[in-house]
Amino acid sequence: MKNFFVSTAIPYVNSKPHIGFALEAIQADVIARYRRFAGDSVFYLSGTDENSLKNVLSAKEAGMSVSDFVTKNAEVFKSLKAALNLSWDDFIRTTEERHVFGAQKLWEACKDDIYEKEYKGLYCVGCEEFKTSKDIINGECPEHPNKKLEEVQEKNYFFKLSKYQDKLEKIISSDELKIVPERRKNEILNFIKNGLEDFSVSRSRERAGEWGIPVPSDESQIMYVWFDALSNYINTLGYPDLGGNFEKFWNNGETLHVIGKGINRFHTVYWPAMLLSAGLPLPKKVFVHGYITVDGQKISKSLGNVVDPFELVRKYGTDALRYYLLREISSYEDGDFSIEKFETRYNADLANGIGNLVARVSALGEKLGKINLDSEKLSAIENQTNLERYDIWIENFEFDKYLTGVWEDISKVDGKINLDKPWAISDESDLRDKIIDYSISIAVITKLLKPFLPEAVKKIEKCFIWSEGSLSLKKTEAIFPRL
Repeated sequence: MKNFFVSTAIPYVNSKPHIGFALEAIQADVIARYRRFAGDSVFYLSGTDENSLKNVLSAKEAGMSVSDFVTKNAEVFKSLKAALNLSWDDFIRTTEERHVFGAQKLWEACKDDIYEKEYKGLYCVGCEEFKTSKDIINGECPEHPNKKLEEVQEKNYFFKLSKYQDKLEKIISSDELKIVPERRKNEILNFIKNGLEDFSVSRSRERAGEWGIPVPSDESQIMYVWFDALSNYINTLGYPDLGGNFEKFWNNGETLHVIGKGINRFHTVYWPAMLLSAGLPLPKKVFVHGYITVDGQKISKSLGNVVDPFELVRKYGTDALRYYLLREISSYEDGDFSIEKFETRYNADLANGIGNLVARVSALGEKLGKINLDSEKLSAIENQTNLERYDIWIENFEFDKYLTGVWEDISKVDGKINLDKPWAISDESDLRDKIIDYSISIAVITKLLKPFLPEAVKKIEKCFIWSEGSLSLKKTEAIFPRL
């Protein structure tokens, strides 16, 4: 048994969650469930980033106090757990006392690498980051085009990122900190090789909107939101108390961050440098996924194309959304969402695929009653060949390939049924053998699908009742009704 820690990023609460974060939360959930089924001790973390200027500006626009505004939206993010059937073990808000305490302690642990200086630069509120000339394209932030960069001049605290250039290049190139996929690793290595510059880790209290975590020993400054936010991963585990969950999962565990490509640099350059400065262990792995576009366009409130995951769940069900996002959206690249694609995939794969297979076999087998099984048949479920590829796909976070493989197996069973024509078999003994073989295949498929479609698997398990030495089949309502 291994100790395994997995986290999502913590999104800003300036608006309600959209489908892009749903993808990330579901990806992390599948990884967590898979590792639990493998027997590992797992800690799955999510949360909300509540100390940004974005939140302050959005609260003002909504005519609410910042505190009330972030609390209201944080509760919506929390409710994703039930809506998406997520299995996180903790949810941290960066306004919580445990986080404030941990963030300030981390600052103090890094204080030898923190200094004060006057600074003038262009600031992107969307990224909550100063931009250098290398970051700007046609005078704009590429992550937030059509939004004017703000020119800011003030005295802030800075972190000596440049001090860690050689060390960061070494740990990333050697995969001591492994970045998946390789493309994202190469992007970060190129960024590092171009020269790291010290970055600002505080804002004036006034420019922060009087909101955020104060810098220790300087109440006039508020911690830069990324410096405070990144510490959530260890604060949840009890930092700066170095025992308990911190010792178990961070010091002696396998640690993984699941993040979007837009914040790769923060998690694979800034965060490791901060941990090195504080003398703390680094995360072992970072999985960087792409973005979801909607009908070919980037998700944007101004375009009015924000897709509400709660609405999709209400209409189609949780497992249908989980399946689409994991099967249709490439693990490594951007992927597109449309209702037309969603419904096509639903009918083809869920209603006519796994749903139809379960219905066919359970209906045929129900009339046979209790089927006694010999030891050879019982051992067949545990001794299936060619399952190693599924472990590899999970290890590489290739959820789309994993599900493609499962559906190939589903098609094979369907094809065998069509060749066998069990509905035309008159000999009950022959029919029983066929039903046992189909049921064993479905049991293996069900096992593979458990981390991905947990509710559907529960329904399937009610159709195929395996008890010691016997099998009973029971027809049930459609698992995925056709649209």
